[in-house]
Amino acid sequence: MAGNGPSDVPEVSPAPPPSFSSRMALLWADGLGRAGIRAIQVLALVALSWVAVTVAARVPLVTIPVLIALVLASAIAPVVRWLAAHGWPRAAAVLASFLVILAVGAGIVGGIVVLVRQQAGALATRAEAGIAQLQDFITTGPVALSREQISAAQTEFQKFLSGGNLGADALTGLRTAGEIAAGTVLTAVILFFFLKDGEKIRGFLIGFLPASRRGRAQLAADRSIVVLGGYVRGTLVIAAIDAVIVLVGLLILRVPLAVPLAAVVFLGGFVPIIGATAAGSLAVLVALVENGPVTALVVLGLLIVAHQFEHHILQPLFMGRVLRIHGLVIILALTAGATLAGVIGALLAVPLAAVGWTVLRTLAAHGSTDS
Repeated sequence: MAGNGPSDVPEVSPAPPPSFSSRMALLWADGLGRAGIRAIQVLALVALSWVAVTVAARVPLVTIPVLIALVLASAIAPVVRWLAAHGWPRAAAVLASFLVILAVGAGIVGGIVVLVRQQAGALATRAEAGIAQLQDFITTGPVALSREQISAAQTEFQKFLSGGNLGADALTGLRTAGEIAAGTVLTAVILFFFLKDGEKIRGFLIGFLPASRRGRAQLAADRSIVVLGGYVRGTLVIAAIDAVIVLVGLLILRVPLAVPLAAVVFLGGFVPIIGATAAGSLAVLVALVENGPVTALVVLGLLIVAHQFEHHILQPLFMGRVLRIHGLVIILALTAGATLAGVIGALLAVPLAAVGWTVLRTLAAHGSTDS
């Protein structure tokens, strides 16, 4: 019968072996492969961040003024918009806001610096006496520590405050009057251009992104500006209220140097958690030396009450939802900032961490929506 012969059976050729690209695609297709891809992406981002931080550490005279100007511009931008909305020309609104913030900032900082410098000798003397009394108590108290252990702890703390390359560079620059003047002028110039052309600069930077990502980046930038501005304004008000509370308490208790101590508390308020605690410790030391342990304990209690009042009432009232990061994250950010850039790093660490968290939340929320 036709069609039943062996020649009628179609021959099945063996499948060709998978190519190298196919084998690699299969290798990365399972769960472990996808996790490996994510790990590589994370490592690439970490490497990029490390390069950015390293480059910034090489030019602190540029990096620090840019960051300070960015924070200040975010705080002043609502004033510029309000003036422009009420009929002011844009250039006049920018110039008026710029001059006012310079005058107010110079007046506050200059007044506090002059006030503290006038009493710096007395503050240092009383603080040293208070530290000596505390060391005597620690070395002779129930849990006695040797003076060598105390000195080693002080040395490690000083290394912590001034550690890191950028911190060393920043501290060296702060000792040079020329670099201080140059940094101040550069900050003022950058601040003016941020206020004048901030939207153009932001649009220029966002323009490098793909068109599908520009809307998300614009939203993240808008929210970051709101966070920075709210943080600066809220911190200023909270630090002023804390300083007034401490000033009234010290005056009632008749503690010497009440005004400069309150000024130090005001400055310390710009470094969350750690700054207010360190500034308040100076007031406790002065009260211990001049008024005795009872008054020092009362001052300590006053500082604790002020801290609780700030944490539970002032921050929710003036910060709102601006600073939505955990206290542990704040401490870690402060530690990293102080290690990298000393005092300036501690001042800028928390607002930058808040901005970073805002950007991540914005991108994550819109990423899940897009998917």
